[in-house]
Amino acid sequence: MPAWLAAIALAPAAALAAGVRPVVVGGYDAGGDTISTITYVSGKTESIRANEGLYLGGGVSVLNDARNVELVATLSIKYQNLHADNGDVWWTRFPLDALVFYRWPSFRLGGGLTYAIHPRLKGSGAASDIDTTLDNALGAVVQGDYLLDGFALGLRATLLDYKFGGSTIKANGLGVSFGFTF
Repeated sequence: MPAWLAAIALAPAAALAAGVRPVVVGGYDAGGDTISTITYVSGKTESIRANEGLYLGGGVSVLNDARNVELVATLSIKYQNLHADNGDVWWTRFPLDALVFYRWPSFRLGGGLTYAIHPRLKGSGAASDIDTTLDNALGAVVQGDYLLDGFALGLRATLLDYKFGGSTIKANGLGVSFGFTF
């Protein structure tokens, strides 16, 4: 092995980075196939879609020395709920995201992988017969953010398919995101 390659392999990752900092992320995503619909006594219906939900999480941001490439790795909880007087339906999962961004002074654009862990649809009350856990799923995210003093506000697109009992459930959709790097 060449000496220069050995030196790179042995150098700690933090030494190659301008900063390793904690980050908090959140947002709301929409879109995807309908996975649950409830009908109220009035006849009105509401649905949950596969990409839909609020999310909140945390992780780490790693910025290179040139301050133009950033890796953001986060674990979040993503949640959507339908509520009726006689029962509720919850759609939860835990997205693990690893995104790489190219940065300009007040904007970043990038993408990467998302891995949805333990996607579950569960009901209570009149919907207590609903209790379905889908397979974990690997997908992609593309995201662009406006940056201002540690805050990030942006738009994202998710491409993801869930598998359940031989069927594919599309969870493609769009969302808004925010983040704060400490």
